[in-house]
Amino acid sequence: MKINVLYAGTEKSWPDYEQYLKLAFHQRRLNVSLKCNFTDLGEVDYIIYAPNGPFNDFSIFPNVKAILSLWAGVENTVSNKTLSQPLCRMVDEGLTEGMVEYIVTHSLRYHINLDKQISKQDGVWRHDTMVPNLARDRTIGLLGLGALGSACALKLRELNFNVQGWSRTEKKIPNIECLSGDKGFDKVLKTSDILILLLPLTDKTKYILNSKTLAKVKKGIFIINAGRGSLIDDEALISFIDKGTVAAATLDVFSKEPLPSSHIFWEHAKVTVTPHIAAETRPQTSSKSIAENIFRSENGLGLLNLVDRVEGY
Repeated sequence: MKINVLYAGTEKSWPDYEQYLKLAFHQRRLNVSLKCNFTDLGEVDYIIYAPNGPFNDFSIFPNVKAILSLWAGVENTVSNKTLSQPLCRMVDEGLTEGMVEYIVTHSLRYHINLDKQISKQDGVWRHDTMVPNLARDRTIGLLGLGALGSACALKLRELNFNVQGWSRTEKKIPNIECLSGDKGFDKVLKTSDILILLLPLTDKTKYILNSKTLAKVKKGIFIINAGRGSLIDDEALISFIDKGTVAAATLDVFSKEPLPSSHIFWEHAKVTVTPHIAAETRPQTSSKSIAENIFRSENGLGLLNLVDRVEGY
């Protein structure tokens, strides 16, 4: 029996996704009709969805078994009042690898003080003042220990950093100090040399770094946000950077994207802006994840990465 799958991502991405999805379906031995539109919407079994795609009304699809998001972040989709179908967020090896590489790159950049080393190419030999610490002497804290946070934590531990992580619910990850609750949150803030944000955006995590919580951080801390833009209060962050409490910040996500050209982040000497590139969904790898989820659903195995509507992720 043919499975009808609607691709509802961007038109620009369709050629690549068409190619890799068809290959993934074939490899999983799924008999799929993949289209960008169906005349009879009641025929659609699954929707491959991106919030920047062609629609946001799910009520017109009466028989859809699951919405398979192309994005790791699902806060905009969860809040859609027309959504009644099961929703799965994107977790795939390419997205995870990209996030790990981004986090490791900027963690090492701050760890060895690379910005300072390369900013003064003026002929002065500063060996005595630029010898970096070893990773074993540096503590990295992660807010968020989901699929992406856990992968980053483990890779940083492999590099010999002291790694601690905080999550709203208790987690157990080998060789990682896993914390939760208010006391655990405060410990991560107070003892981390580098703080990485990889939390989902929910009512409970919005502006989790604000003037009150930033007042608790270790002086000279570096902050990397590759989770969601609204995890940080922009004005509070700039204030604590200007006070010298926060040494510098690298931000890949923002409350408003694209980041307005007039925003202070662009010109601030201690803020690095990257254009939401840390964890891009890649057709080659995400297509395999989508095919696997459809295979599982069709064979009664249960959907992977199913979103909890109450928690919001």
